Amino acid sequence: MAKVALITGVTGQDGSYLAELLLGKGYEVHGIVRRTSSFATGRIDHLRKPWVSQERQLELHYGDLGDGTGLRRVIEQTRPDEVYNLAAQSHVRISFDQPEYTADVVGLGALRLLEALRDHNRRHGRNARLYQASSSEMFGKVREIPQRESTPFYPRSPYACAKVYAHWQTINYREAYGLFAVNGILFNHESPRRGENFVTRKITRSATRIKLGLQDRLALGNLEARRDWGFAGDYVEAMWLMMQQEGPDDYVIATGESHSVREFLERVFDRLKLDWRKYVETDPRFSRPSEVDELLGDASKARRVLGWAPKVNLDQLIEMMVDSDLELAERERRSLGL
Repeated sequence: MAKVALITGVTGQDGSYLAELLLGKGYEVHGIVRRTSSFATGRIDHLRKPWVSQERQLELHYGDLGDGTGLRRVIEQTRPDEVYNLAAQSHVRISFDQPEYTADVVGLGALRLLEALRDHNRRHGRNARLYQASSSEMFGKVREIPQRESTPFYPRSPYACAKVYAHWQTINYREAYGLFAVNGILFNHESPRRGENFVTRKITRSATRIKLGLQDRLALGNLEARRDWGFAGDYVEAMWLMMQQEGPDDYVIATGESHSVREFLERVFDRLKLDWRKYVETDPRFSRPSEVDELLGDASKARRVLGWAPKVNLDQLIEMMVDSDLELAERERRSLGL
């Protein structure tokens, strides 16, 4: 029988790539989506078309990390072998504006899911596994570069604080109850499916619109912040590999290269043959109250134990994102009759 996977946050960037990966491996895949008044399934609609064979379709269930009872119901209905917790209020800057909501969904939401799965396993004699999406933001005010699994956390945002809580609860459930629960400490990972309010996608989306005369300016925050950027499609493979190991553990997933926002900006505009200095301005509204200066990951453990390594480098990632957003901008221009 096919393995069954349940993904929270399935409509997000990582959830869509992970669903594709698991369906390709023959899994029966279920996703949890929040009930809203508008559809937000654009990233996964291609996995649910009528011409996709019934065995390979993605099945969706309404649920929310703020609703422990609902999570238990979905787990009982789907009987998953693997649960991937990717749902979150994941925008770091917005977490300063919505700290309570962020803490509830990111921190307590993970605890609700852990408890629901533990109870399910206990009552049915099962050993379903759980992946928790930890974040490089937990390192925050870094004390060593690069950061590895043993690097102390120093979170610098409500989002990062909530992720640290979820991370340690995952370890606690692993040690206290024997739950197969892993933490993937993923450094920044991007793609054409990245949300448009995240800095990399904001840059590629705006730059392509500027190129086609649809936009005049781009406002950004701190251009000197340095990040370790990889491709989301590579990183979901690491999630799956963690869940296939004989025993649970925690892993840093990163490229091992650090680049500034300014450098990312320059490479994007250079690809479009534009001078970014003519169009970009800094706006303090987009700066964080407490900044994280540099994140650089050491994924040597993942390479050694999982056999994982990134396949897409930064230039390839930028090419992928710019080409996708240029096509989007061209469609927008045509729709406007320009």
